[in-house]
Amino acid sequence: MPVSPMNRRQFVKKSAVTGAAVAAAGSVAAGPAQAADRKPEKAPRTWSFSILGTTDLHSHVFDWDYYTDAAYKDSKGNSVGVARVATLVKQQREAKGAGRVLLVDAGDIIQGTSLAYYYARVDPITGDDAPEHPMAVAMNHMRYDAAALGNHEFNYGIDVLRKFEQQCHFPLLGANALDAKTLRPAFAPYTVKRICVPGAPDIKVGILGLTNPGIALWDKDNVSGKMVFPGLVEQAKKYVPRLRALGCDVVFLTDHSGLDGSSSYGDELPYVENASNLVAEQVPGIDAILVGHTHVEVPSYTVTNEETGEDVLLSEPYCWGYRLTVFDFELELHHGRWKVTSKKAQTLNPNTVDEDPEITELLQADHELVVKYVNTAVGTCTEDLSGAEACWKDVPIMDFIHEVQMKTVAAGLSTSDAALPLISVAAPFSRTADIPAGDVTIRDVAGLYIYDNTLYGKKLTGAQLKDYLEYAAKYYAKVPSGTKVDTATLTNANSFWDYMYDTAAGVSYDIDIAQAEGARIKNLAYDGTAVTDDQVFVVAVNNYRANGGSGYPHIADADIAYSSTNEIRQLMIDYVTAKGTLNPADFAATNWKLTQDGTAVF
Repeated sequence: MPVSPMNRRQFVKKSAVTGAAVAAAGSVAAGPAQAADRKPEKAPRTWSFSILGTTDLHSHVFDWDYYTDAAYKDSKGNSVGVARVATLVKQQREAKGAGRVLLVDAGDIIQGTSLAYYYARVDPITGDDAPEHPMAVAMNHMRYDAAALGNHEFNYGIDVLRKFEQQCHFPLLGANALDAKTLRPAFAPYTVKRICVPGAPDIKVGILGLTNPGIALWDKDNVSGKMVFPGLVEQAKKYVPRLRALGCDVVFLTDHSGLDGSSSYGDELPYVENASNLVAEQVPGIDAILVGHTHVEVPSYTVTNEETGEDVLLSEPYCWGYRLTVFDFELELHHGRWKVTSKKAQTLNPNTVDEDPEITELLQADHELVVKYVNTAVGTCTEDLSGAEACWKDVPIMDFIHEVQMKTVAAGLSTSDAALPLISVAAPFSRTADIPAGDVTIRDVAGLYIYDNTLYGKKLTGAQLKDYLEYAAKYYAKVPSGTKVDTATLTNANSFWDYMYDTAAGVSYDIDIAQAEGARIKNLAYDGTAVTDDQVFVVAVNNYRANGGSGYPHIADADIAYSSTNEIRQLMIDYVTAKGTLNPADFAATNWKLTQDGTAVF
């Protein structure tokens, strides 16, 4: 049976104490009786320990998909959730000794599933008699030593993040998350852990946490005037020497930042989004980096520091609990100080093990509560609406998003702005999204709009709108006229992923995929009349894009006509609830299409 909230807290506390005792026991060579019977052991000259790493867990506790209401399943056989990862962690501690294993995360913990939304908005952890966040419960039970802040930690506001921080038994690290007024760290920059070696000095491991500068754009509404986010390289140069000065034998970074030196926001910020490789290359004194943010698997990657010539080891364990990174370090004792002599990294797949029964006992009740919530019916739908072809066709399920966005913005415009033409832009977030004919549940809508974005209305001229749509059109590979279009290779050109690609409603246009990038938008019209360069539009757009996400031109600097703190997903749920019936006849309109030299593709 699931434990009650009070018993759950007692269980976690007991588990933490038990874990500490195990760790202590693992670091003691012999008991008093044994020591009395033999000569003191010679101090060891070598020692090994491991750092285990997760990232981008996005509140996946169990191997479950709340959008399909079934066990998680993908074509690669992956499992999700920290409950399975916890079993691998236990195995590593049993094999190596609990005192030789540290556990670290690289951020994006409290957003991403219906479970996360429930404890941020439906029964928030900030409320009266507030519940514990399931991720805090799970990670405390697993005895995490530290976690970096991810950009999605800020999605629900600083108050929710601070409450989560209070509930964690480990520090949330962010050396480049600074108080906007004092420019002092708003969170702990680092923590120092000790690996106890019998008969020798402890091995001191400095763990530095770095988050993503893009937070300043993506969560501008939550952090503007409160926090600033300088670059990873800049802050690492400040804190890595400090950790070495504190006597750290090993300096380990956990970065919520990818490793290819790219930025989705172009030059909108002076700091690189995916900078872990640059940190390794430019900041001396780092042994290894746990990488996050980009949702890829990189078992082991080496960067040579340009100043010292030393190799820095990096690893990224995918996301959602798909993988667990294992960093293994070998050290030798020289003149009373430990020195790393070798290091290696690999990723382990949790799909080969069972979920940790203790986490199941702790959190099954929370999980069942969320399952019940997402299966609540809010209305009916007259026909099946699928997102399977939304990436290359104008389909009704996307028009549903546009309808909600435009109606919401229209209702909130000033009298003067209400006279302007109104359009909407939105991305096809999920190709598996499907709203069935019949009952429509919360999970049906959540499966279509999987992010916790809020809504803006921003003003663009006709010329700027055309630039915006041209930027979106680089999502398609060039397919010359007369060449057959293969949808398997048509999309995601230029590493432009589905969530980055916006379609528009309220205007009509063609995308000519036979043309070069920048010259693809044809026949752009509003209400049957060609759009002029100086015509002014109000564009309904989510906060991520409005604040510069994915690097779209003009939109970040555009004048604001409307803004709201309500999630677009919830607005969609409210729309269905209010109308009772979701009928595409009320909103579906084919206003854009793909062409090749003017000939329709589909």
